[in-house]
Amino acid sequence: MESVKPVNEILSVMNAKDEQGQTLVRKAYEFSKKAHETQTRYSGEPYFLHTAETGYLIAEIGMDAQTVAAGLLHDTMEDAGVTAATMEQEFGPEVLSLVRGVTKLGALRYRGAERHTESLRKLFAATAEDIRVLIIKLMDRLHNAKTLAHVPEHKRERIALETLEIYAPIADRLGMSVIKTELEDAAFPFAYKKEYEKTLELLKERKNENEKRLEKLEKDAKRELAEAGIRTFRMEARVKGVYSLFRKLERKDWDITKIFDILALRMIVPTIADCYTVLGVVHKHWRPVPGKIKDYIAFPKPNGYQSIHTTVYTGDGSAIEIQIRTESQHREAQFGIASHLTYKEVLGYTDGQRGGGLEWIRQFIPIGRRKAAPISEEPTRHGNVPQWVKELAGAHVAADESEAYLDSIKSDFFSHRVFVFTPKADVIDLPLGATPIDFAYAIHSEIANRMSGAKVNGKMVSLDISLRNGDIVEIITKPSGKPTRKWYDIAKTTLAKKMIRAALAESRKKAS
Repeated sequence: MESVKPVNEILSVMNAKDEQGQTLVRKAYEFSKKAHETQTRYSGEPYFLHTAETGYLIAEIGMDAQTVAAGLLHDTMEDAGVTAATMEQEFGPEVLSLVRGVTKLGALRYRGAERHTESLRKLFAATAEDIRVLIIKLMDRLHNAKTLAHVPEHKRERIALETLEIYAPIADRLGMSVIKTELEDAAFPFAYKKEYEKTLELLKERKNENEKRLEKLEKDAKRELAEAGIRTFRMEARVKGVYSLFRKLERKDWDITKIFDILALRMIVPTIADCYTVLGVVHKHWRPVPGKIKDYIAFPKPNGYQSIHTTVYTGDGSAIEIQIRTESQHREAQFGIASHLTYKEVLGYTDGQRGGGLEWIRQFIPIGRRKAAPISEEPTRHGNVPQWVKELAGAHVAADESEAYLDSIKSDFFSHRVFVFTPKADVIDLPLGATPIDFAYAIHSEIANRMSGAKVNGKMVSLDISLRNGDIVEIITKPSGKPTRKWYDIAKTTLAKKMIRAALAESRKKAS
């Protein structure tokens, strides 16, 4: 049985060591412990074990004392009858606001598509108020996912699927790769048992072989870097998540020999200049696999991820991926938006970033509610969350549209992604299978509605071609250009289909 996390263990992993913050967390810990003292989990363990673990997970990723306290208290209002007045009196309005936000998400009792749709709307509404609510919810879900074995069987699969389809992709879109992988791997065995066992078996067959190859690569790499005069660096192995491997196996017809990133070697260095120096050393000693070099430092992913990836031949007929990044890029790659949340400021974005990687939410604002303001509009006073996120929070989805809305969310928002570029090197994030039509509407509807053709990597292409990672796409327009019904059939994203449908309706209206 799991033991309750002691308060000192939570305090020891917190970034903030000031007395005021530590006192707040101690008080929240004891308050939650008393509030839940008569409650137990499905496993028979004290319920407080869950809230203590949630607080620990929040502290571990570097969140501030208020967020850690709210994590410890997140179930006290809903499950232990603590009033808002008591919460505010004991812990202040900020902690009350966070707990209320999480409680709203937890209070949903819908079923089927309506439940998911309303859950998502509530999730975005809470995010619009304070993104820390979303982070608390993710950590709450992470511990629940890790303890799914104790949940009654009739609930287990639903919770596991919801974790895979909703929560893990949200963590991914926020750049929180560690949390995404942990959520996926905790839920995978309960959502798809046969596929999990099959993937695990394939992984075990190659485990020793892969580990020996990685060990030799690491030893040789350390020697090569030292000979090149590079002294300040560290290395670590990255093992691909089991669920992530399963998804890739599906795309590769279950041929594991076609997957080169089951194990990867990370080289972590002080500066960006060092990253490119190390890349030169790596390519001097190991021949790179053509087409397998990705520079996410020069062209970051939309969720903020930065690293250089190169796959190299190891000399024994196989290949291994090497990832090169700085310490700050490594932390962001692991914890995403949470790595930007400072103790003194609710959202302290670096490098001029705004919106904390939330630009992707914009596409889910119904067209009638969209404003003309660009994505980079000034943030509002509530935790630097842009106004367009607040608009999304107020979006209403009719009950009879819930199924379609959920399908579109899953296909656009939660699908495997491709990252393509404008001629000015802006990154556009699209679902797998997206076409130049989808790209055009992701840029601007006025450009898309006048499209007459498209160039991909400098060559004219048909509008139904599927875009690939790294493609540079240029939209050709002319005044007489206009959408057609065929465009609607080709388009993959809900946004593009909505815009085309609206433009076709307008054309019919003018013609009548």
